[in-house]
Amino acid sequence: MTIEPHRQKGDVARTCRSIGAGAALAALVTMVGCGGGNPLSNPPEVSNPPGATGQTLSYAYYQKCINPIFLAQLQINVNGVRSVNTCAASGCHDNTTGTGGAFRVVGGAQPLDVTAAGNTPTVIRASDMYKNFYSTQGEVVFGSLTQSRILAKPRLLNVLHGGGLIFENDQDPNVKLLQYWINHPVPQGQDEFSAAANSMFTPADPNTGACNTQ
Repeated sequence: MTIEPHRQKGDVARTCRSIGAGAALAALVTMVGCGGGNPLSNPPEVSNPPGATGQTLSYAYYQKCINPIFLAQLQINVNGVRSVNTCAASGCHDNTTGTGGAFRVVGGAQPLDVTAAGNTPTVIRASDMYKNFYSTQGEVVFGSLTQSRILAKPRLLNVLHGGGLIFENDQDPNVKLLQYWINHPVPQGQDEFSAAANSMFTPADPNTGACNTQ
């Protein structure tokens, strides 16, 4: 996957003018998917540069405890119509066919042993699992669970979600995992692979430990 910047509003306006207002409207009307994303701001490739400076969330906790949520068969309620689907499904947040905005999931991403000497930060950052991690973290607002779209959208907390209501309340086990991940960034000045995040597991081992939620 290559890095591609987000489109700006001016780019979208010029695109609409170039294809004609009628064609743009037709494209929007026919674009139906779980995420309800605007196809004109939904690039086919997701930007995933190496980690930036500053505080970040734990990669180890993400790949073991958070990524599986997006692959699980979840109950969905869209205006009272109930069904079952995954966040990574085609038409939802799949990285190639999804219509769910900037949040994308590579469904076949494989976890990497973060304790293995060969899995350096450079190696992990080139993986599909890291692309999932980076995309998900982009839906997080540090210090605010209610503003973090990875939680707000599937709970319909003052924001639209084309995929409907996924988590009915904050007692959902998946919500508990997401809240814990967001509330426990790695220490300031350390990267997403910091061993300090091992305390997020019981026992404190990212390979054998269970995912803490409190």
